[in-house]
Amino acid sequence: MASNPACLFCRIIKREIPAKVLFETEHSLAFLDVGPLSEGHALVIPKHHAKKFHELPDSAMVDLLPTAKKVALAIGAENYNILQNNGRIAHQEVEHVHFHIIPKPNQEDGLVIEWSPKPTNPDKLEELKKKYLKL
Repeated sequence: MASNPACLFCRIIKREIPAKVLFETEHSLAFLDVGPLSEGHALVIPKHHAKKFHELPDSAMVDLLPTAKKVALAIGAENYNILQNNGRIAHQEVEHVHFHIIPKPNQEDGLVIEWSPKPTNPDKLEELKKKYLKL
C-alpha cells in the first residue's frame, strides 16, 4: 500500500496525527473533517496514496463508495453531498484522494454551489461522445 510520509492523510492513516475516526476497513478510513461545512461533515480516504482519483489503482477503490454510504447513513442526514475534487483549481486542498460527505441541513449550512451550465446542442454532444468513447 503506497504512502507518502509528507502527506497529511497518510499520517492520519498511520495514526501519527490524531483524527476522529468513524469507520475503517483494510482499504479505507473515514473521519470527521476538522474544517466542517456543517455538523457531521466527514472524509473518506483510501489508504493507498494517490493525488488524483484517476491515479488510484482499482484495487484501492474496492470499498470507497460503500464506506461513504456507511458514513452517510451513520450521519443520518436526509440531504447531503458527496464531493470529490482533483487538482488545485478544482478545489483540492490535500493532495490525497478523498471524498467529502457533507450534510445539507438547510440552505445556509453545508455545501453551497453555484452551477453555471454552458450551452450545447445534440450535434456537439454527439461529437464529444465519439471523442471520449474509449471504454
